[in-house]
Order: sequence, then C-alpha cells, then structure tokens
Amino acid sequence: MTAVLAALLLSACAGAQATRTSANTAIIDASAAPACGAMGASRVAAKSAAVETLRAGYERYIITGASSRNNVRTAVVGMQANTFGTISGNTFAGTTTYTPTTVTYGSHDRMLTVIMFNKGDPGYEQALDAKETLGPEWQDLVKSGIRSCL
Repeated sequence: MTAVLAALLLSACAGAQATRTSANTAIIDASAAPACGAMGASRVAAKSAAVETLRAGYERYIITGASSRNNVRTAVVGMQANTFGTISGNTFAGTTTYTPTTVTYGSHDRMLTVIMFNKGDPGYEQALDAKETLGPEWQDLVKSGIRSCL
C-alpha cells in the first residue's frame, strides 16, 4: 500500500521546459517535487534533453553546462498536543506530547545547456543517442514529455 501511494505521489511530480537558443542548441529547465530529490530533478532534465533533441529533429546531444538549485522548504503549520495521565487519590501525574504538523513545499530545479547533432555533424560520435537514453518507449515520451522523476 505504501509503495503504491509513493508511486502515485511521484507519478506527476516533475516537468521541464525547453528554450531553443539556436538551430542546434537549447536550454532545458527542469523542476521536480521535493519527494523526488535532486537526483530526480537530474533524471528529469537529462531525459528532457533527449526528448527535446528528437523533437528538434536531431539524433544525439551533448550536455555542455548544468546548474541546480534546491528550493525545498519545510514549515510548521500547526501543533497537536496529547496529554496522558493517571489520577491516584488527589494526585495527577501526566505527560503532554507535542507533535508539529509540517508541510514541505518547493522544488528541486536543474538547468542544462545542450548541443544537438545529426550524423555527419562534428561531435556526433561523442554525443549521447537520444533514443537510447529514453529507451523503448521513446516515441511516447517524445509525445508526452517527462512528467515523472521515477
């Protein structure tokens, strides 16, 4: 049950946007929910680079720069108090436990700069294959984009 709930929470926790900066270059801005962590944001950005390479009509890509930012915050939004005790004669002995209610919000963000290549372009042989990066479901991912950090 816990594994199913975790999978559902992470299934729509991420996204990316591409900004074309020239015919064969792009900047990928990816964001992932706090539960995904920094590694989840990195996976979203890397897969999104492959998706955008194929969408732009290229086969391979090289990541030439990257930056990341942790915008995750936790805030205490309430408190619950539970008091338990015993009465013996005229004496009360008790213990109060305070439990804070916290909310975690924000995102893990990752930005990549990408150069894209087709066969015959200088650097093609050293570049990553976009279809190989995405795996057998690459066509579906190109249509829908990356929406999960899993």
